[in-house]
Amino acid sequence: MSNSAETTAVVPEPIPECPHCQKPMPLCICDSVTPIKSRLGLLILQHPQEQDRALGTARLLAKHFAGATVRVGLSWPSLSKALALPVENASRWAVLYLGSARAVDLDVEGEIVALNRKGEVAENQRAILGKLEGVVLLDGTWSQAKALWWRNPWMLKCQRVILNPAHPSRYGRLRKEPRKDGLSTIEAAATLLAGLERRPDIAETLNASFERLLTRYREVQAEMPELAPKPVAKDRRRGVRRGKRPS
Repeated sequence: MSNSAETTAVVPEPIPECPHCQKPMPLCICDSVTPIKSRLGLLILQHPQEQDRALGTARLLAKHFAGATVRVGLSWPSLSKALALPVENASRWAVLYLGSARAVDLDVEGEIVALNRKGEVAENQRAILGKLEGVVLLDGTWSQAKALWWRNPWMLKCQRVILNPAHPSRYGRLRKEPRKDGLSTIEAAATLLAGLERRPDIAETLNASFERLLTRYREVQAEMPELAPKPVAKDRRRGVRRGKRPS
């Protein structure tokens, strides 16, 4: 009879999750979220494989807006079906999709750029952006955002926009972005909504929430390494999608 004692692996208990932002409770900042009133509708389409629970921002963003909609999936028959609300004119909704378009290559001014069907800078930027009634954000990696774009042809009826942000993402070393215009979903929304409504307070509020999330993450990552986001393969680089984008 062997004298060696049998050892049983101890399985750590799962970390509780916030039912609202769906983040691990140590990273939840829902109690500090400031509601924002906006005239623009907000629809966030999240790829089902977007699973960055620690640093993802889609649901944190949505919590700021009472009328925001988050849908997880690959395709929907129309904008109305995705929103679960009737939409009379899809052209009055913008879809933020970067794709291969770069504002720096297009030599444009301003942080929000409307494109035409050919991917060129549209004429009458002020008129186009001024008539918008809502914004669609694609939340996932670059390849996931591309999949959402191609699997939802109704997006071609919407107004495509890209961003020309004045500053790189606040992610910094926590997550490297391959392009300057690659922002988190909440940063993209901050730039887009604040610019379209001409309300810098929207950007200030959303960016402050993102900073609190990053600060909280840095505080707990040393003690809870299991919260660290999984490495992203080269062909799954992030973007907004989010175009973040891409969240």
